[in-house]
Amino acid sequence: MDRSNSGTLQWRRLVAAQSALSVRRGIVQTMVRDDRNNRFAVKGGGSRMLKDHGRYDYRAITDRADFDWPGGARLAVYLGLNLEHFAFGEGLGAELAPGGPQPDVLNYAWRDYGNRVGAWRMRDLFDELDLPACVIANSAMYGYAPELMAAFRARGDEVIGHGRSNSERQSTLPAAQEAALIYEATAVLTQAEGKPPQGWLSPWIAESMETPDLLAEAGYGYTLNWCMDDQPVWMRTRAGQLLSIPYPQEVNDIPAIVARKDGAGAFADMIIDTFEEMRSLSKGQSLVMGIALHPYLVGQPHRLRHLRRALSHIASHRNDLWLTRCGDIHRYCRDSIADRLA
Repeated sequence: MDRSNSGTLQWRRLVAAQSALSVRRGIVQTMVRDDRNNRFAVKGGGSRMLKDHGRYDYRAITDRADFDWPGGARLAVYLGLNLEHFAFGEGLGAELAPGGPQPDVLNYAWRDYGNRVGAWRMRDLFDELDLPACVIANSAMYGYAPELMAAFRARGDEVIGHGRSNSERQSTLPAAQEAALIYEATAVLTQAEGKPPQGWLSPWIAESMETPDLLAEAGYGYTLNWCMDDQPVWMRTRAGQLLSIPYPQEVNDIPAIVARKDGAGAFADMIIDTFEEMRSLSKGQSLVMGIALHPYLVGQPHRLRHLRRALSHIASHRNDLWLTRCGDIHRYCRDSIADRLA
């Protein structure tokens, strides 16, 4: 081996060893090679810790206090139905097919099918199976489809704040504007429902560095933005504690169907497999399973048939579960098991 190749190999081995040591120490270091003297150095002559969010501490799922859900249940299951309204000719939005120049009529109309048709069919399915739901709603839905919001209100379903519209992200706004967005959306939901929402899911799960603080300051008790656990977790904010309730990014039709291109049957199988595995795991510790749904996706007839199969399977085990809503999970955690959560 010539000397130049030997030096390159030595460099690679040293960088790999140094990187592994830095990771174990929680240190970020930049190594710089001095080719002239065949030496290696740490840029800046020092180190710094990885940047952290500071919202919660690491706590392994195997190192938690035990608790039961109401009635001695071990698995809490909720349905998160996203009702969203989008701007026409501008802004963000999920796509059935690659969009062309605005106005993107194909994808706008496909999403609007969810509010005009899909959500009503899902309402009927939930009634058929006697399943509660969490309605995760853009405040724009109250102006666009008030009859739809009234239909879920009549069922007694919880409404969770979901920004103004999924055509925008709150994470790109300055803090004052983000706070105004939260206030505006909250005021619409409060006026329509007669009480303020207790939970929030940001459009596109998009947070700024201050979002948890702003939510707590606005009176919210829980967030669905963080998917890091199978149990509720207390988060720190400058206004006190905020509960993080698990909201799925796997058992979620947007990542599954839009991103991974899973079929209707595969998504239903994912729901059933997750349910059965978590039902088994919950014998050892109480867990939360959420199912995230969008009516422009699973409200389509071919997917609705498979969703019915999956939800019927879950409903057949209702006597062993806590079929619930996120607000009920929050209240139980706050009032009954606050000191037993991570």
